[in-house]
Amino acid sequence: MQQPSPSRRSVLAGLGALAAAGTLGTAASGCAAPAAGAGRTRLRYWHLFGGGDGVNMQSMLDAYSAAHPDIALDAVTLQWGAPYYTKLGMAGAGGRAPEVAALHLARLPGFAPGRLLDPFDVDLLADAGVRPEHFPEEIWRRGAVDGEQYAVPLDTHPMVLYFNTEICAKAGLLENGKKLKPAGSAQEFTDVLRAVKKTTGQPPIAFESTGADTIGPWRLFSTFYSQTGGTILSPDATRITIDDTKALRVLDWLKSLMDDGLAVRNLDYNGGVSTFNLGKTAFLLNGEWEVSSFLTTELPFSMTRIPALFGSASTQADCHSFVLPHQAGRGGASNEAAHRFVAWMLQHTVEWAKGGHVPAYLPTLEKPAYLELKPQSEYRSVVDDVALDPPAWFAGSASSMWLELGAVFSGVLTGSRTPRGALAEAKDRLQRLLDTPDPFGGVA
Repeated sequence: MQQPSPSRRSVLAGLGALAAAGTLGTAASGCAAPAAGAGRTRLRYWHLFGGGDGVNMQSMLDAYSAAHPDIALDAVTLQWGAPYYTKLGMAGAGGRAPEVAALHLARLPGFAPGRLLDPFDVDLLADAGVRPEHFPEEIWRRGAVDGEQYAVPLDTHPMVLYFNTEICAKAGLLENGKKLKPAGSAQEFTDVLRAVKKTTGQPPIAFESTGADTIGPWRLFSTFYSQTGGTILSPDATRITIDDTKALRVLDWLKSLMDDGLAVRNLDYNGGVSTFNLGKTAFLLNGEWEVSSFLTTELPFSMTRIPALFGSASTQADCHSFVLPHQAGRGGASNEAAHRFVAWMLQHTVEWAKGGHVPAYLPTLEKPAYLELKPQSEYRSVVDDVALDPPAWFAGSASSMWLELGAVFSGVLTGSRTPRGALAEAKDRLQRLLDTPDPFGGVA
C-alpha cells in the first residue's frame, strides 16, 4: 500500500548509511532473536508492511506458524522506506541478518547482491514446489544477477484505474452493468472524460499531482511513457535513453487534462483518495493497494487495468519480493526453513491478494478463491505487462529517482513547468544520479 513518502534527505541519508555499512563489516549487526527452543528451528523474517498490507501479512504469518509448530518464527515489522532498507543493509553487511526479508524488486540492483544478499538455492525452492515457470518470465528474470537468483517475487503492485460504477452507469460507460467500456487511445479516453463531465458538471478524474515528496506524477508518466515503448535508461543503466517526442506526447496530454478541467487540480496523495472516496469523481488513477479503503467505505466502485492509450497495455509497477540477507556461514536447518517459508507464503497468496496486489505465483491466479475476489481479480492479466524501473541503484520504490522525477513532473500538472522544460530538468536530474557513484560499488 502507499506509505508516507520519506524526504529526499532521508532517502539519500539512508543510502549513505548503507554505503558506510558496506565498509563496517561485522561491526554492523542485525537484531537479536529469542532462542528457538528445544527441537525448533529459528526463522527470523523482516518486512515493511503496514496498514492493510500489515494485517494481511500477519494473517498469513499466523497461519504459517500454526501449520509449522517445529519453526520458531520471529517476524519483525520495520519502518517503511529508507529506514527499513538502511537497517536491512547494515544487517547484511555485518553478516548477522535475519534468515529472510522483504525487498522491492526494482531496488535489487542497488542492494549489492552477492554482498548484502545471498542467492537462493533454486533446488531447495523446487523441492518445496516453487519453480521459475511458476512466475511471469520478466518478473522472475529481474530477480537474477549473474546467473544467481537473489529475489523471489511475491506480487506485483501496479497502477490501475478505479471507477465509480454509479457515475459511469449514468454516463453510459458500462458494459453488462459492471465492466468499463474500453478506450483504445488517449483521444478516446479524453472523450470518455468529457462525457462524464457533461453528466456531472465536475472534473471526472483524480490523481496525485502535488505535495511534499510527491511520487504520483512519476508513476503517471512512467505508466503512459512505457506504453509508447520508450525507455528511461539503457539496459545497463549507464546512459539516458528518453525519447523526447514520446515523452512530450505524454506530458502534453497530462497537462491538457488539467487545462481542460478534466482532472481535479492540486491534489496530494490523500486528497486524491479522498476525492474519489467521496464520490466526487468517476475515476482515480492510483496503485491497487487502495482497494481496502474503498471496500471499507462501501463505495460503489470497481477496478480495471489502465487502458492502452499510447500503444501497449503496460503500466508502472514494482514487486514485493523475498530475499535472503547475507549471513556469514548461511546454511543448515535455518536456511532450509527460509526457503520452505518463502515457498509456503507464495502458495498461500490468496490472502495477500485481498489487499489488491496481484500474486506473482501464477498458480494462485487460477484458484477459485482468488477468482472470487472482486474487484481484485479483475485486473490480474496486468501481471504480464508491468513496467518496472530501469535496473539502476537509484531506482525502485522510495528511491531518489522517484522523488526527483516526481517533483519535476508535478510542475507540469500544477502549471509551474512546461512539458519541455520539465523534460529537460528530468534529464538533468537523471544525469546527476548517473554521475553519483553507486554507494555499494556495484555487484560483488
